[in-house]
Amino acid sequence: MGIVCDEEHFSRLVKGDREALRPLMERYGEPVKLYVDGYIHDADMAEEIMIDAFSRMLVKAPRLREGAFKPYLYKTARNLAFKHLKYRSRFMSLDTLAYEPVDEARFEEGLVEDERNRELYRNLDRIPPEYREALYLVYIEGLSYDEAGAVMRKSRKQIENLLLRGKRAMRSLMETESSDASVSAPLPADISFAALGGDEA
Repeated sequence: MGIVCDEEHFSRLVKGDREALRPLMERYGEPVKLYVDGYIHDADMAEEIMIDAFSRMLVKAPRLREGAFKPYLYKTARNLAFKHLKYRSRFMSLDTLAYEPVDEARFEEGLVEDERNRELYRNLDRIPPEYREALYLVYIEGLSYDEAGAVMRKSRKQIENLLLRGKRAMRSLMETESSDASVSAPLPADISFAALGGDEA
């Protein structure tokens, strides 16, 4: 039996197959929750918004082309996060954006890599929020340029520019830290920024 795509699971869910929700929640529940928490800094509310995002999509039942489910879900969650922030009348910030934790299963061989991850995330916190969100969506969540653009309401060209500027800012920060420490510290392999120079094919 072949792999069932997200859009097929969603189509089955819309038609009443409740079991189709399980693989979607397993794949996107926690990542979307972390993404929303990066905006609102409230884990419990982030979980509610994640669930609400799934519910809103189920109610709207959009017809999705292949590959469209993930960006549609993230865009829905993002909009709900903004509405929540507006309701709270608080200034939205990505300064404490939650990132995926390091895989603890590779503890011994990953000690150096873990430190590089921490360095990377510290530097991500120091670049402009739009650069950070674009890098997060493309390189950590794995969205394409067009998908990230749909989430951020930017054109593909704007996403390309944000990524380019973000990678330049990151490279500058990491080169400065490396120079100060007199040690060359390459980027972690599991978060491939393509040495802060690669682009989408």
